[in-house]
Amino acid sequence: MSKWTSPRQTRRSRIKMRIHKRIVGTPERPRLVVYRSLKQIYAQVVDDSQSRTLFTVSSLSEGVRGKAKGKSEAAKLVGKAAGEEAKKRNITSVVFDRNGYLYHGRVKAVADGAREAGLTF
Repeated sequence: MSKWTSPRQTRRSRIKMRIHKRIVGTPERPRLVVYRSLKQIYAQVVDDSQSRTLFTVSSLSEGVRGKAKGKSEAAKLVGKAAGEEAKKRNITSVVFDRNGYLYHGRVKAVADGAREAGLTF
């Protein structure tokens, strides 16, 4: 741990690397990555074989912004938007990457929204 990183950041990066060792996105089954900041939430679909981000959806995106009353509701809308965008691109199955966060609250809401939109993981 350097003097600029907090113990929380160090712990999350270790968990993140442990998860990323096992989870790999392929062209048939890309990786759905969740990032949450204090105010916003972001989801992106990544093909690791080509090291390419296929698309990104966030709580700041046009279809999501201003429609939700709370952060968890916004996270669910982000998941639904990500699922709909994936369907447009003929992606039906993804690998869920919680990115070092606990599968709880907003991270779980993104997953539930994506499942409602028809994604399987």
